Amino acid sequence: MSMIQPRHDVREGSLLVAACLFHGFSDASRLSIVRHLALGEHRVVDLTAHLGLAQSTVSKHVACLRECGLVSARTQGRATHYSLAHPEATLALLEAAEQLLELTGEAVALCPNYGTGASAATMSGGVA
Repeated sequence: MSMIQPRHDVREGSLLVAACLFHGFSDASRLSIVRHLALGEHRVVDLTAHLGLAQSTVSKHVACLRECGLVSARTQGRATHYSLAHPEATLALLEAAEQLLELTGEAVALCPNYGTGASAATMSGGVA
């Protein structure tokens, strides 16, 4: 495994873009959708049935993931099939996140700012 060296010349703009990327994965429903799309392409109706989420919720999150460039769409007749736009890179990121979670244990969930007990206002940067 190669070691990634921290860059000291990273501009604030590129950090903002990286933060936006991670925001795409920050919602549990979006993460569930991404994990399910890792199994193959699905329609919104398939995702609602598999995940037990409302159609409007799935549609909203799929739209967000498409706007972030994480999900692509293919139209077949009247149906739209969704898939991961970059499956290998997305799966590698999810695997890296799982490894980091194994190393940190419950620390992320216990974080007062972003953990499971944090308020919506704290998690959205002060805007509820």
